[in-house]
Amino acid sequence: MKVKAPVVLLLAAALATPLALMARSDNKAAALPTGPTADQSTAGKLVYGVLSDSRYAYRPKKLDDALSQDIFRRYLKALDNNKQFFTSEDIAKFEPLKTQMDDAIISGTLTPAYDIFAVYRQRVQQRVDYARGLLKQNFDFTAEDRWDYDREDLPWASASDLDAIWKKSVKNDWLRLKLAGKQPDDIRKTLDKRYATLLRSANELESEDVFQIFLNAYTNSIDPHTDYFTPRTAENFNQQMSLSLEGIGAVLQRQEDYVAIREVVPGGPADLSGKIKPGARIIGVGQGASGEMTDVIGWRTDDVVEQIRGKKGTQVRLEYLPASGGVDGPSAQVTITRDRVKLEEQAAKSETITLPAQGGQPERKVGVIKLPAFYQDFEGRRRNPNDFTSATRDVSRLLKKFESEKVDGVVMDLRNNGGGSLDEAVELTGLFIDQGPVVQVRESGGRVSVSADRTAGTAYDGPLAVLINRGSASASEIFAGAIQDYGRGLVIGETSFGKGTVQNLLDLDRWPANETKRFGQLKLTIAQFFRVSGSSTQHKGVVPDIAFPASLDATEYGENTYDNALPWTKIAEVPHMQYGNFAPLLPQLQKRHNARAQTDKEFQWWYQDVNEVRTEAAKKYISLNEGERRAERERQETKRKQRQEERRALGLPLDPLADSLADDGLGASERDIVKDAEREKLAEDRPDPLLRESAAILADAVAVLGEDRKLSAQVLPASSSAAHWTD
Repeated sequence: MKVKAPVVLLLAAALATPLALMARSDNKAAALPTGPTADQSTAGKLVYGVLSDSRYAYRPKKLDDALSQDIFRRYLKALDNNKQFFTSEDIAKFEPLKTQMDDAIISGTLTPAYDIFAVYRQRVQQRVDYARGLLKQNFDFTAEDRWDYDREDLPWASASDLDAIWKKSVKNDWLRLKLAGKQPDDIRKTLDKRYATLLRSANELESEDVFQIFLNAYTNSIDPHTDYFTPRTAENFNQQMSLSLEGIGAVLQRQEDYVAIREVVPGGPADLSGKIKPGARIIGVGQGASGEMTDVIGWRTDDVVEQIRGKKGTQVRLEYLPASGGVDGPSAQVTITRDRVKLEEQAAKSETITLPAQGGQPERKVGVIKLPAFYQDFEGRRRNPNDFTSATRDVSRLLKKFESEKVDGVVMDLRNNGGGSLDEAVELTGLFIDQGPVVQVRESGGRVSVSADRTAGTAYDGPLAVLINRGSASASEIFAGAIQDYGRGLVIGETSFGKGTVQNLLDLDRWPANETKRFGQLKLTIAQFFRVSGSSTQHKGVVPDIAFPASLDATEYGENTYDNALPWTKIAEVPHMQYGNFAPLLPQLQKRHNARAQTDKEFQWWYQDVNEVRTEAAKKYISLNEGERRAERERQETKRKQRQEERRALGLPLDPLADSLADDGLGASERDIVKDAEREKLAEDRPDPLLRESAAILADAVAVLGEDRKLSAQVLPASSSAAHWTD
């Protein structure tokens, strides 16, 4: 096997769970998948060949009975992570299959996986029937009862025990809606639809879905970041990385029996048509100007998407129910010419924060760049290396804008940035350093190579801070680690995710040279990366210079929570320039930060909320006593109102979501799609005390270094841009 033009990725992402793969919504179950197709069997064998070969996999594992048992465990977890469907009796019957998973993959039959899935679907049917039956009765919420909702680490339950568990789950669903002001008849109707949807989600998983779930139980047994993508999943993944697609420019979402328009991409073909609006329900799709209109009511979301997407310049006709008319209103039609659509919402964005003059210091203006991922249009770069979508190109453009605005410093906000392209991590670092190594990459054979910025000059050489949290992973950690190792800027926030491995996207259709997509792609771990200091981010992550309180429990989220993650290790340092050493400055910055945090209302509120959420999450149960729940709901409502009043009194920006944060008891697909999308947009404008505090810390650094020339000489002795850090 020969791998051509590898796409090197650094990601901390998870595939959809089975119940997230929403499909057709009629009440009839799809044909039960009983086995893989010929192409799927071949794909499984190809994946086996790659993952057992040290030429490709960083940590290959022999597919034997020992690994088979791990695959078995992960497959059950993928289907029923919270142990709410399978019974302990089922698990006992499955025991003989533990050592058959390896043989199934090697032979391409996969019979054990489909046998287990058949039982899973039966159990979902039984549980949903039981839950819907409970809705005929009334519930007593006066007892001191509770629902233990987190069952992941608990033993598998018997059928009778599951009855009791599900009864409490239904009681909680009912109580949430009751507390939100719903009447019994409305509650019954809402929950009956909800449980029917749950059943349909399982009933309509197809052979392709079951195959992907099972094969990922195998790939994830190799390491946490090796994944199999079906051809459809691979296409979606590549579009996310390129931030572009060919279609009409609309975000779709399931709403009961319909696929509806959640958002229209500004400037896209749907938007330019002027006809189709958010909330419209799609009921038919026709190809071209006169192709037959296909009824898509009850279809899977991804099946509808597949019908609507198409080559640039081609036409698609949509029949839809406008939001204003409801499901019983008249339908309308629109013909849209497909085009290439850029997903601007997921691209780098900028804003400026103005810090008022105080303590003898002048007003400061700090530029912020929010980067959600290290994206790159790989195919676009191959076609035209001078014009393609790229995180680095977008950030460079924003830095030029900041230069014209004469900002006093820049904060790179990488919170919840799960990674992306390795090339982008290196090139983005190059915007802030003048040539030099960025990351070391060690392959399975032990060979270490160095990826470096080889472009002379910088796009920005002034004061810099990098804001990270537990959700910052992979490429984010390479960038933050390099900035820290070079002493180029301050790293602020929480210790990052701790993912230090490199993945390659391997097209399984390369070897048979298929003209059509048949076998999918494999994202496999091919190397481990190390900082220029020689330290790995694996497990340990990037530790900030100035730390904020942890918003997530590190024992619940991060690389260290995976039972088969690679261990931390270290290699030799590579020579690199030292722009500065912030260690002498940190005590003063920490002191100023602490003083501000103690008086900053928004920061204190955030800290209180984080502690409350973590305390509640640690309990892993919730009370089913109406009095307790109502008192807690009222306490939260009073807290929100008081905070809004304090904001007004202090002249702080109001929280745009303060009046809509109370639990409405509904799921995403049950809410008004237009209002829910608007609420999501408003969330972007909520006060962000951590971002503002990061800007203040950076401004502190500029001020202190400007006031103390002796300290400045210690902190920035070798930096050619030292003058830019001082007044």
